[in-house]
Amino acid sequence: MSQTETAILGALTVEPMTGYQVRNSITEVLGHFWHESFGQIYPALARLVDQGLISADPGARASSRVFTITNAGRDELRSRLSEPPTFPPPRNGLLLRVFFGAQLEPEVLRAMLQEYGQEVAARLAEFDEIENGILTEDAGDPNQLYWLATVRNGRLSAQAQSQWVRETLASLPE
Repeated sequence: MSQTETAILGALTVEPMTGYQVRNSITEVLGHFWHESFGQIYPALARLVDQGLISADPGARASSRVFTITNAGRDELRSRLSEPPTFPPPRNGLLLRVFFGAQLEPEVLRAMLQEYGQEVAARLAEFDEIENGILTEDAGDPNQLYWLATVRNGRLSAQAQSQWVRETLASLPE
């Protein structure tokens, strides 16, 4: 089973959804640490239905079919989530540019870092907003502890990136 299918099964544990809602859920909720495209989601939904891991409204149009995780799907999700994750090799375009920074004018690299620092600051504000929402809107939800853990991971990573940007900017030649 692909990681796409695992993400879909997980999303459907929250509530039944159309394919469009699954995509939006993955983008809006998991999007800080996971990305899927429409091109990946719809074929995966079809495979999951064929495997009996999710069900769908039989009479509904394809665009409005509501998918629901089955008991077999929950069992498969638990099994998949119990497996150790695979870690893809890193691919960071900014670090590639910093590593070869001697080939750039310092002001070009400085501008890239400043722009990245602004993006990180925006992400930090977004993580604060998400955490506040989880604490207020999702109080008592059994998933709250786990959702907060992933948001805090994002926040700590963004804080480290923010510090790195400041230190790197301070070390660049004028």
